[in-house]
Amino acid sequence: MAEPRVEVRRSARRRRMVSAYREGDTVVVLLPARMTRSEEEHWVAEMLSRLQRSETRRRSPARASDAALLARCRELAARYFDNDAEPASIRWVPPMRTRWASCTPADRTIRVSDRLRDVPGWVLDYVLVHELAHLSVPGHGKDFWELVHRYPRSERAIGYLEGISAAAGWGLTED
Repeated sequence: MAEPRVEVRRSARRRRMVSAYREGDTVVVLLPARMTRSEEEHWVAEMLSRLQRSETRRRSPARASDAALLARCRELAARYFDNDAEPASIRWVPPMRTRWASCTPADRTIRVSDRLRDVPGWVLDYVLVHELAHLSVPGHGKDFWELVHRYPRSERAIGYLEGISAAAGWGLTED
């Protein structure tokens, strides 16, 4: 895997704290201005490693393949639906224009947008729970939302999805 572009920003106000974050395709490392070049090299390498570990931990193993996605759905169906909501098939699809995922209850198929491959695992789990709930309740009425809210992080995941959609200008919705 190629090394990301790194931008080091030094600050005279920063005393000890070193931090890093992604800004598009660039990793920004924030350092105290007093650090030496060798300390900078050490901390850039350390922060790249920490950032990669953090991002890897957040991602769901279900992003690897359609089979892994189906396995995750089975786990979620057992946990939140007493195994009453198992899809006939589920697959990753190219990015959808207006949705994160979709479900066809008649043939029990679920399609998940590739845009969700890099979201934290708990967000992908929410989307899967949402689509699994459609296998029992096709619409978005009260009964449907009662099923979805069995997933404890549903409200937080909705906010996360709304935020990334708004930031990217995608206009994607839940429904």
